[in-house]
Amino acid sequence: MTTPRTSSGQGSPTLDEVARVAGVSRATASRAINGGERVSARAQSAVDTAVRTLGYVPNPAARSLVTRRTDSIAVMVPEPDDRVFSDPFFAGTLRGVTRVLGERDIQLVLLLARPGASTARTLRYLTNRHVDGALVVSHHREDRLAEHLADIGLPCVFGGRPWTGGDQVAYVDVDNTAGEREATEVLIGRGCTRIGTIAGPSDMTAAADRLAGWRQAMTAAGLPVDAVAHGDFTEESGVFAARELMERFPDLDGLVVASDLMAAGALRVLAELGRRVPDDIAVVGYDDLGVAERTSPSLTTVRQPVVEMAERATRLLLERVDHVGTSHPMRLIIPPTLVRRASA
Repeated sequence: MTTPRTSSGQGSPTLDEVARVAGVSRATASRAINGGERVSARAQSAVDTAVRTLGYVPNPAARSLVTRRTDSIAVMVPEPDDRVFSDPFFAGTLRGVTRVLGERDIQLVLLLARPGASTARTLRYLTNRHVDGALVVSHHREDRLAEHLADIGLPCVFGGRPWTGGDQVAYVDVDNTAGEREATEVLIGRGCTRIGTIAGPSDMTAAADRLAGWRQAMTAAGLPVDAVAHGDFTEESGVFAARELMERFPDLDGLVVASDLMAAGALRVLAELGRRVPDDIAVVGYDDLGVAERTSPSLTTVRQPVVEMAERATRLLLERVDHVGTSHPMRLIIPPTLVRRASA
């Protein structure tokens, strides 16, 4: 191999210098650096050694032209900023995503897309292929994001079952219906006969599936299904919903809540009303992302493994990016786990 030196004696080493030091053509050096095919093991080793010796750093723009890759993945969240940065669900999701992307040295791009113009702008960004793929979480019925992304042809995976287009995109979800059914059966097993629920937003599949699970368990036990209020998965919405329910149904002796944050709000209301938990009214939440352990009393809840779900969704997305055109979108449903604590 030729003794390494730059042609000008100064400045950053160039691809031409890498090729000269490695003793290969410029085209071969480019393919070796950018992960292309048709490079012999001997040439690849020579180029790798030249890159390390010279301290060569590939030009990202030039590399992108060769590979048609940006080495970045978007996480698209159609929610307000304050919600994303205050809800432990999103923290767990991002932790799982970054853990996997870090293994591949891939950059995370966070896209916060409120409904309306913001969503349209985000879709334009994705259409222009500024990222290699997108993971979509916390989506809503009116977003129609599964259909839009399928039309774009960008590799994507949804965290949670999409309302529409589910036959066109891959997704990873927890069995929300089974989880909420089990949560309700806990209270029925305690002997509760007047059980209400605080459901999530009606435009989200996770909320709809959890409400369906509550109704299934109540109907199977021959109990009424009229005590329903809705929140938006925030603690304050749990406060308002609990007040509404207790005003309409003061005889409730059980409460199933579709998120731990809303359940924390409900516990505040029950304490204000002097209702002892679980003696007067038993409460079960959903998520188990840290909030349930800090409430008073601590919450019996349904655990959805958010970090694991995010990791598996990200790995699935990278597989689709690496094999563009993959058909038959995969649907991965993870079973939830009941965690018993003091509230029930």
